[in-house]
Amino acid sequence: MTSIGKLGAMQQLMKGGKMMPANVISDDSILVKKIVSDHNPEGLDYDVKPLLHIVEDILRRSTLTSSEHASVGELSTVDHVEDRNNLPAYTNMLEALSVKIDRISCEISYKILSGVDAHSTTVSIFEMLTIYKWDVKLVLALAAFALNYGEFWLLAHIHDTNQLAKSMAILKQLPGIMQHSTSLKPRFDTLNDLVNVILEVTKCVIEFNELPVQYISQDVPAYSTASKHIPVAAYWCIRSIVACAAQITSLTTLGYEIFTSNDAWELSTLAFKLKSIVDHLKNELAICHKHIGDIMDAEAYRMLRELFSRPHNDNMKIIKALIYSHEDNLPLYDGVSKKRASLEALRRKNVLLLFSGLEFSTDELLILEQIYNESKAHTKRQDNRYELVWIPIVDQTSEWTDQKQIQFENLRDSMTWYSVYDPSSISKAVVWFIQSEWKYKNKPILVVLDAQGRVACPNAIHMMWIWGSAAFPFTSSKEENLWKDETWRLELLVDGIDSEILNWIKEGKYIFLYGGDDPEWVRRFVKEARKVAQATQTPLEMVYVGQSNKRDQVQRVFDMIMREKLYTHSWSEQSMIWFFWTRLQSMLFSKIQLKQVDDNDIVMQEIKKLLSYDKQGGWIVLAKGSRIVVNGHAATGLQALAEYDLMWKEQAANDGFETAYKDHYGKLHSVANPCCRFEFSHSMGRIPDRLTCPECRRNMHVLTTFQCCHDDNVEEDFFVSSVSPPTTI
Repeated sequence: MTSIGKLGAMQQLMKGGKMMPANVISDDSILVKKIVSDHNPEGLDYDVKPLLHIVEDILRRSTLTSSEHASVGELSTVDHVEDRNNLPAYTNMLEALSVKIDRISCEISYKILSGVDAHSTTVSIFEMLTIYKWDVKLVLALAAFALNYGEFWLLAHIHDTNQLAKSMAILKQLPGIMQHSTSLKPRFDTLNDLVNVILEVTKCVIEFNELPVQYISQDVPAYSTASKHIPVAAYWCIRSIVACAAQITSLTTLGYEIFTSNDAWELSTLAFKLKSIVDHLKNELAICHKHIGDIMDAEAYRMLRELFSRPHNDNMKIIKALIYSHEDNLPLYDGVSKKRASLEALRRKNVLLLFSGLEFSTDELLILEQIYNESKAHTKRQDNRYELVWIPIVDQTSEWTDQKQIQFENLRDSMTWYSVYDPSSISKAVVWFIQSEWKYKNKPILVVLDAQGRVACPNAIHMMWIWGSAAFPFTSSKEENLWKDETWRLELLVDGIDSEILNWIKEGKYIFLYGGDDPEWVRRFVKEARKVAQATQTPLEMVYVGQSNKRDQVQRVFDMIMREKLYTHSWSEQSMIWFFWTRLQSMLFSKIQLKQVDDNDIVMQEIKKLLSYDKQGGWIVLAKGSRIVVNGHAATGLQALAEYDLMWKEQAANDGFETAYKDHYGKLHSVANPCCRFEFSHSMGRIPDRLTCPECRRNMHVLTTFQCCHDDNVEEDFFVSSVSPPTTI
């Protein structure tokens, strides 16, 4: 055939793609109107994914490698993949649909060679597929195209080594084509790009078809919109398949001479069109998946609540609902053996569930491990043993980076108990549940489950910090009994922190605990206290304890004490200061958790005073041995000492230092009449609905405060989890 003859044939062959009226091409609704009206699926569900795997394997392997080095037989290779073609799913699928695939393949070839335009060819293919769903239509058309496309590239692969293939390749003009593969490379690349985007759209349609209809309906705008766009996507996919087939047919029938230019306008236009379609579908699918996920999470949340409301023979149903992954039979990590473990290690045991983020301080871990090891010794004398499991709670909406993975693994490996092996296995419903039911807000909590999975304590972390291993077995009843035996005494504040103070208590000395972030106040307070103690011949010890969160300012005060050699004891280790305030805050939250916040609870009122004074700038606690004499504000405490010579020196001589100082402090305090304030971080979990002022005993106002805390090194206290429980379940 001459070049002029080939050009005429080519124009006739390709006229369908370029000769359609512009208004028809641009109006998708007109293009798909007949296709949609003829669409009448018979209700049979075909799982076309096995067939798509075969088709995709053919199309992925059918690629030219390089424009510089490609020559006859020098085509792309792929890594070895699993041969799944003999599986029953493939065999059954091909038996049911192979005839239809062959008919479509013949129809495409016949229409192209007959010069039928692309739109008409596309419509005729849809007419052959009226009884199938949209995803089946697409996969069948792709399979039909893959037959011819795969044959073309198979011959290109083996025609140099197989005589039969060589003869067939000559009939299809393959040797000449491959000899000019460098000049044809742009056309092959464009063709390959279009094939890839057709596959992408097809997978989106399959994904849409697999959406669980029990969780989504046409009432959801994204679902309704996607439903309307599926026919359009299917039309342009098959229209593009016809265009790709026409390219291969023209090469094997007309020869390579016509196609040596870089003009691939039609294929590029179709690829651009399909990319726009697939981007839109993916966006709608993402919205649909989120809608379905929210409903499924809410359903799982309801099931969790129901599960915890029912009695069980053992704890496995509860444990599996919280940390079980169906794909993982070893969801735990043993901190002792450093190996993965199954949930069977927890069966019929008391289980302590430690929920926290990845920000777990070294101080917390060391103290928790000490308490855990001491408590484990108790289990040797107990019938029911217990285990501790760390369940990391991470923000699933943010990217899980390599840095986070390393941080997680380092933290996990530092623990001597069980951990969840994969943080992503903790579902959103579980996070909702622990937030709403157990008041988790980023701060670590320790939920205790008994051997039947019942909640023995919604958060035992407070009693652990307060009483250590003496709180074993960490149940709410044990917590109540411990408080019944507790009084407002100095040991309650410092037990387990400083043994020297305990020795002073035994010796019956007067002890000043004090804190604040003002170096000048500390300097004056120490000097005035020593002056009064010397004047009254009072055996007085002093301990600087700092403040609850101003780490940097406290360090500056400590440095000043050491530099000026002030006559006072101080806690140089920040861990001691942290533990003091953690225990004090734990006392407050333990009382709140047990609903022991009434005005007649002396311990509760004194704890509230001390925490409030700390927030107001400074505080003092004067004790005689174990007995606390004054729990007061820093400014008033210093003023009372400074007025010794003028106001209460005579009373001290008559009644003693303790009585005189207490009385004078009380007079000053009644005049100043400072009421209290509290700051509850959102991360602290259980916050009372009502709280009375420990000074005036009136109900306190509730305010919202935004506090910058970059200098306090406690940023995590103010970070609330981005995952919130459903408001209506």
